[in-house]
Amino acid sequence: MNALLPRRLLPANLVVAAAVAGLALADLARAGVHVLAPAAAMVAAGGAVAGTRRGALVAVCLLVLLAGWWWGSHRLRTLDRSPLAAEIDRAGRARLEITGEARHGLYALRLPARIRAFDGDPVDERVELQLPLGRAPPQGSLVDALVVVRAPAGPSNGFDERTWLRRQGVHVVLHVDDWRVVGRRGGLGGLSDRLRRWLQRASAPGLDGERRAIVEGVLLGDDDALSPSLKDAFRRAGLYHLLAVSGENVVLLAGGVLGLAWLLGIARGVAHLLALAAIGGYVLAAGPQPSVVRAAVSGAAVSIAWLASRERGTWHVLGLAAVLLLAWNPYLLFDAGFQLSFAAVAAIFLLARPLALRLEGYPMPAGLRASVAVSAACALVTAPLLWLQFDQVPLLGVVANAAAEPAMPALLALAFGAAALDPVAPPLAAALAWLNGWVALYVAACARAVAAVPFAQATGRGAILAVAGMLLLAAYACRRWRTS
Repeated sequence: MNALLPRRLLPANLVVAAAVAGLALADLARAGVHVLAPAAAMVAAGGAVAGTRRGALVAVCLLVLLAGWWWGSHRLRTLDRSPLAAEIDRAGRARLEITGEARHGLYALRLPARIRAFDGDPVDERVELQLPLGRAPPQGSLVDALVVVRAPAGPSNGFDERTWLRRQGVHVVLHVDDWRVVGRRGGLGGLSDRLRRWLQRASAPGLDGERRAIVEGVLLGDDDALSPSLKDAFRRAGLYHLLAVSGENVVLLAGGVLGLAWLLGIARGVAHLLALAAIGGYVLAAGPQPSVVRAAVSGAAVSIAWLASRERGTWHVLGLAAVLLLAWNPYLLFDAGFQLSFAAVAAIFLLARPLALRLEGYPMPAGLRASVAVSAACALVTAPLLWLQFDQVPLLGVVANAAAEPAMPALLALAFGAAALDPVAPPLAAALAWLNGWVALYVAACARAVAAVPFAQATGRGAILAVAGMLLLAAYACRRWRTS
């Protein structure tokens, strides 16, 4: 713990923690300037009277907490505002900007979008589109459509769509009867669309079907192209996290840019700036998912720390990523992706190294020992969240990750390599993609093999009992059969 929390970084960590606490507090109670301004003035006066370094630090933390509480309350009021709520059950023509790719359901397609006009009146609000199965407008397109404004569905079968959408700033669902593409969006959104299309095309030239779907899922965090049976296999095996952009993606991308710059003789400072640009482009292509932003902030911190000649604090960087995400949307605190992403990283910081040390006596390679330690740490910490969010816990995730994780650096490196070579050497890019297809099939085989075990996943109360039993068995095995 002392290595993870250097003493001289503690004040910065406390300030960041105060900002996170203030933003999270807004989810419990909203506060306005008329309440927080007098409190801030009292805190500032108390800090000045104290006249000590510790008193100043406490005052700064309290002021940051109050500022985070105010900003979080302001953001929540903005997210809860819905001009279209007054138009429920009304039909009209809408001008829409498609902001994401279609998600296929059993009976309909769903797309995230922003509405720019409704019946000729300007509107700017996030919405969800619902279309019949079949064709859907592509991400980034501007669409003219005939829609019916509906309220999201309430709780049903354990899922509350209305609350889930509200936490994303979406308050209405537009049922689309007829639509046509009238243009494409520009600006930063347009750049994001072009980067995503390029990465989808260039990272897997010549691949199709399941192999392409897995490469895109790992590279961009998009699982919609995977078959329902394969998605279920990834969930049961405890490998679904592979389909979310992680720090490993960002590390390989930044490392590849720095390595290429070194080969070309580019100055190290310029190389780190290029790495930051590559990370920014990757975030635009993959989309602002919690795991993407967290990984990007962590990866960018390495280059920024080098450029500023400062030491990078792991907990400080993790806290900054949480502040950035919660400042944009404090409701993310309830999001399963946010919770699992940050809990897994915290588990790695706290538990992975002690577990790896406990495994040193076992006859296994160092790489496998590290993979098992990381997987076990993440499984232990995320199991209660998986049970609370999804009522299920994978029991063989450590085994599945030990088998599949060694293939992930190769899959990502081949995908990034193919994307880099596609503009200048298409045949070589296609060869890398062909090889990557076999790596993707291996990952799928790992998921299916583990998922086929009858007790691969537990649900309900049995999940917690099973996890407790596994932990007791692991503790006994570590004590009884550890060899020298």
